Amino acid sequence: MPMRLPSRVLTPGELDARLAEGDRRHGPFLYQPTCADCAACEAIRLPVGEVRSRRAHRRVLQRGDRVFRTELGAPEVDDARLALYEKHKTLRGLASEPGRVLDRRGYEAFLVERCVPAFELRCFDGERLAAVTVIDRGEEALSAVYCLWDPHYAALGLGTYAILKQLELGARLGVRWLYLGLYIADNPHMSYKARFLPHERRIDGAWVRFE
Repeated sequence: MPMRLPSRVLTPGELDARLAEGDRRHGPFLYQPTCADCAACEAIRLPVGEVRSRRAHRRVLQRGDRVFRTELGAPEVDDARLALYEKHKTLRGLASEPGRVLDRRGYEAFLVERCVPAFELRCFDGERLAAVTVIDRGEEALSAVYCLWDPHYAALGLGTYAILKQLELGARLGVRWLYLGLYIADNPHMSYKARFLPHERRIDGAWVRFE
């Protein structure tokens, strides 16, 4: 993943152009997976006004709305987010280096520092922070940078719920696209994104629509 550091903060329109070219963001850097012998990572996006409402998704949304309240705010770091990140990483088996704990500076470099306009979508169960999704804001697109959620709520499909709330937000804002990061067919943590239809995936440098 060769990283590129923009020389200044990008405008929303410039962000749209980078997303359309398949770029993703990590902190203040932009990148695209570039592997000589593998093309498994495919950027994926949803056309906000066209995604069909599935019965399973409606159930997730209804259950989630009964439990959670949501709010928007600027990306930030605190003890609650650090604890949520570690719980999400460890209990879902996502730790690449078991035992290594992300500190405040590491979290900030990953999810707070940025080169584009961005905000958080937060989900609370009462006063308990249940999920945080960091989202970039373009003129015609929202882009989910990363979603961390409490596996305690796995039965509620909190990852799917976060996407559904982003689709609702995108519709209210009148954007055309919701970018969901990378799709990897053989990775269960990534493949669920393709259940949203229609969607487009960037394959061999071109966006291909899947109905």
